[in-house]
Amino acid sequence: MGRRKPCPVRIDGVGQVIVRLDVRHDAAGLTDIVARLKRVAAPAELPIAIARPSGLVVDTLVEAGYPVISIHPNVVKACRPRYRAAGGKSDPGDAFMLADILRTDGHRFRPLVPVSDDIRALRALVRGRDDLVAQRVALANQLRNLLEGFWPGAVAIFAAIDSPIALAFIGRYPTPDSASRLGEKRLACFMAQHAYCGRRSPADLLARLRAAPTGLAGDAEADAKGELAAALVAILERLVCEIAKLSSRIEHAVVQLPDGKIVMSFRAQAAFAPPRSSLSSATCASASRPSTNLLAEAGVCPVTHASGKSRGVVFRWACNKNLRLALTCFADNSRHASAWAAAVYRKARDRGCKHPHAVRILARAWLRVLWRAWRDKALYDPQQHRAAIKITA
Repeated sequence: MGRRKPCPVRIDGVGQVIVRLDVRHDAAGLTDIVARLKRVAAPAELPIAIARPSGLVVDTLVEAGYPVISIHPNVVKACRPRYRAAGGKSDPGDAFMLADILRTDGHRFRPLVPVSDDIRALRALVRGRDDLVAQRVALANQLRNLLEGFWPGAVAIFAAIDSPIALAFIGRYPTPDSASRLGEKRLACFMAQHAYCGRRSPADLLARLRAAPTGLAGDAEADAKGELAAALVAILERLVCEIAKLSSRIEHAVVQLPDGKIVMSFRAQAAFAPPRSSLSSATCASASRPSTNLLAEAGVCPVTHASGKSRGVVFRWACNKNLRLALTCFADNSRHASAWAAAVYRKARDRGCKHPHAVRILARAWLRVLWRAWRDKALYDPQQHRAAIKITA
């Protein structure tokens, strides 16, 4: 038996319920609701409001040709006092509220735009990679916490515990006893075998290892925890490898998109992570959308509260957080590769802005450049960027 979904309703121009339907969340139920909606009105004449922007129900309705308008749950929550003073909540009541909000304020919302299969595939890859990255971070923290209890040197020797060289070292030397005879020559041989490209010499790394605190675990406890560390290393090594494969696949998928080459033309300005930026370019950026709207959606412009003589400018919480993270990461890295970006960041800091604020200011500047490139369908060329030319001249 499929689980039931909230009952959709249709209302007339004065807010009276005309039709109330019951939907089952299974294949037969979705097919049935599309057929019943077609009997109510033609798809183009029946806009549908729903409180989520994605999902099987949304995809089914969009595929059937219905204008689907996603209304944020916060909007529904803010409108609830208009309909009941007690603040009660029910699925039929929320369905009526969504329909009535669409009736009274439908001109304020944009219908969802169908996306191509390539964009859907890219979305799936990016979200899957983000989930794997979250798992990698969690496992790396678990490994670090385990090692700090009995083998702190393995944590201190390399900067990132989930880097390939650090994982290889822990896999080879999972306990303090296994590394008791490790000297400069053996460490140099180990580094050569794993193509270590860091700037630290074997002597420096060995000094880090020996300067770390000594664990107080007994032999039996150290052996047991060493086995746990080896198990975590095996999982992390596989996870890091798969994340790298997905990153490569995503980068290739971005290039194949119509606007993908525009996005990738900015890579020379910073070593940004393509997956998140790819997601942003595929789902958020549009040359037909005003740049001010895009800045707000990206969360890189503040919110102004003004009433009478009182005026305040505050951080924008409501935004596409994936897009903001991609842009701020790119902006933060770009100040090390672009003289113009470094100048924008430095001026913001000189005005008293803290680092996160200055990075958002730089991200806002980059987003305007990116939007212009999308609008003109042109690759980014620093020689055509007038503000950058003034800095380097």
